[in-house]
Amino acid sequence: MTLSAPVGDEANSVRLDPGIIQHVAVVIPAHNEEQHLGHALAAAGRAADLLESERPDVEVQVVVVLDSCTDRSPSIAAAAAEADPRFHTLPVSFGSVGKSRRAGVSAALENVRMPSHDDNVAGGDPMQWVWVANTDADSSVPGRWLVRQLELAASGSDVVLGTVHPDPHGMHHELVARWHARHASTEDHPHVYGANLGVRASSYLAAGGFPGVDFDEDRVLVERLRAGGADIVATDTTRVLTSGRTAGRAPKGFAAYLLALAQPWP
Repeated sequence: MTLSAPVGDEANSVRLDPGIIQHVAVVIPAHNEEQHLGHALAAAGRAADLLESERPDVEVQVVVVLDSCTDRSPSIAAAAAEADPRFHTLPVSFGSVGKSRRAGVSAALENVRMPSHDDNVAGGDPMQWVWVANTDADSSVPGRWLVRQLELAASGSDVVLGTVHPDPHGMHHELVARWHARHASTEDHPHVYGANLGVRASSYLAAGGFPGVDFDEDRVLVERLRAGGADIVATDTTRVLTSGRTAGRAPKGFAAYLLALAQPWP
């Protein structure tokens, strides 16, 4: 279905622990990703299923932002939304991954219905109970992707920086070796990937959200979050498989980085 009305039942009056997430919004920007989008949405659905099996109190929505698509991406996303009410589509015409992510998060947060504040509900910003999990349309998240992010959120983290692993299928073996030489998959890693980035909604909004830029929107957001004092954890326990292509959709994006990495070294 196309994103419009709030998700979920009427709010109940319950006491909420400020660290416990009650609603998850997965945001996936897509521009002409018919080759990968079906796999990306299926993986996101499996992660949502596993989270809901372990945390049935958590509501999940998946927002697919279709930016200026001229291929079969809209029909693939529409089929997913028809089959699963957790999925929603948001058509836009930005030609910008930063604007697409920003619009997707905004629409998702408008679609959140949280318990109303009364004597039985802990005070504070209701967005502290909402988690925004970001990935890409050419990426497949692991089954415990959302479960692990919410575990880290419950321990006090406001931001989870995950790792990615380029799909070696179709990649030259030397490029794969160069990637691994520069990107050790460890805890406390230094990397930021929009394909694997989770953030508490209250922290996201306090930082001003994703900037409306064509590249590095993920890095800019994390810089803002860090400057604002958000609790940030970098982990390899949520590793995402992403496309190893060197011809991408965003200028200076991940594919452009892989292309530069593939060039002959001096």
